Parts: sequence; structure tokens; C-alpha cells
Amino acid sequence: MAKSPLTRKAPLTGAFFFFWLLSFSLHAACPLSGNLPTYKVRKVVDGDTLRLVDGRSVRLIGLNAPELARKGRSDEPYAVAAHRRLTELVKSSGGRVGLRLGREPKDHYGRTLAHLYDSSGRNLEERLLAEGLAFHIAIAPNAALSGCHAIAEREARRAGRGLWRRPPLQSPWQLRRGGFALVQGRVARVERNRGGVWLQLDGPLVLRVELKHLRQFDAATLQRLEGRRIEARGWVIDRARRGGVNTRNPRWMLPLTHNGMLEVIR
Repeated sequence: MAKSPLTRKAPLTGAFFFFWLLSFSLHAACPLSGNLPTYKVRKVVDGDTLRLVDGRSVRLIGLNAPELARKGRSDEPYAVAAHRRLTELVKSSGGRVGLRLGREPKDHYGRTLAHLYDSSGRNLEERLLAEGLAFHIAIAPNAALSGCHAIAEREARRAGRGLWRRPPLQSPWQLRRGGFALVQGRVARVERNRGGVWLQLDGPLVLRVELKHLRQFDAATLQRLEGRRIEARGWVIDRARRGGVNTRNPRWMLPLTHNGMLEVIR
């Protein structure tokens, strides 16, 4: 059954939003407006990060590519393919990329957060998503291209490209470690308190929307999700390792900052 994103503006819900999405040409969904300064790339680090000649590390906004091998962990599926493809895209652009900085221009690692464009004005995140080599993510306040990125992923998923040939979906009971995850489950309970809105799923996982991020969602819709089946994505936190869980609370927590990370399945 088709999924619909939780949006906070009524005109972008239901059938109108569905046909609005379909009306876009995939290859023109993230057009470049105006000219951007271009920068020489020194190295492509992985499928969503590169390093410029001027020394800056740049993290692409709007996607999360599978992780390359590190700290004793093997390559995740399609991690090498994503790295190779981003390298090819940069090379075909003459080794230079245009940067469109996010509203929040740095992450907590000090990396520059930006959308990347090639010499023809094509958005590189969109191309990786359309080929099924990364997951779409939307993190406020850097969500300007969330709509067109969602279109690209949806097309790759529909066609079964790349990592969507065998979608890495998990239930809350299948979670074994923290990190990025794509989870499906039924909402057993919805609560709101000073900490935000909490969506308790069947199993040891709770989704949290902090009050400061609630404006990114339709709060009334969140309250009506009890009993509905949803799909959520983001970085799961192991609360047991942080000392923030007891036997009455779920071990895993997935914070949500934007409606693009949560979809209702049925």
C-alpha cells in the first residue's frame, strides 16, 4: 500500500500531494537556481562525504549512504558502490562541485553541510538517491530539498534499484545496535509530556519528537497514530548504554526532527 508522509501543511497531504509528486520530472526535481561557486575536490571519502582542496570536509545534505568498513565492521551493502558512484560523478564534473550551503552550515563534527551540484547543474544527492545508493533523510533546518529527494528515493524504491532490491527494513524486535535504521512497526501508544511527543511501538522502540521540533509535524496527526502502522528512519540510540532506561522503558529510541523521516503505511 502506498505510503504518505506526515506533513504539517494541509495542502501537501492526501491525494493532492501524491499527484503533485508525480507531476515532477525526476531529473528536474532539484534544479539549480542561480550560479554557485565551484570548488576543487581532493578526495571522495565515502558515499556521502568528500574533502575539498581547501581542506573542508563536506557532508551531503539529504541522504545517508551505507557505511564503508571501519572499526572491525565490514562494508554495508552498496557502500562501495555509493563511494564509487560519487567518485564518478565528481570526476565527470571535472573534479569540481558547486556548493549550496544548508541553513545550518556545520554539523557537530565540524563538517560543512551542503547540497552538491555538478557542472551541468544537476544535484548529486538526487542522482545517488535515484540510483538506490543512499537513503533519503530530512533533518531540520536543512530540509529545503526534502521533497525532490523523496521523489528520487521513491522512484528507486519502486523500481527496486540498488539497496531497494532487498530493503533493509527492521522491526523494533530486530534492533541489535545503535546507528542508522529503517524501521516498520505498529504504534501501540502516543504520549505527550514536557519531553515532547512519544510514539511507543510494539516492541522495544520509542520514537521521540521534541517540542522544539513539533512545528515540523502535524501535531494532531501524531496524536491519532495509535494503532497505525508506520515506517520511521533515523539514528537509533541505545538508551541502555547511556544509562537512560529501566525495565519499564524501551531500550531503543529514535529521535525525529522532520516529518520526512516518518511515514504512515496504513
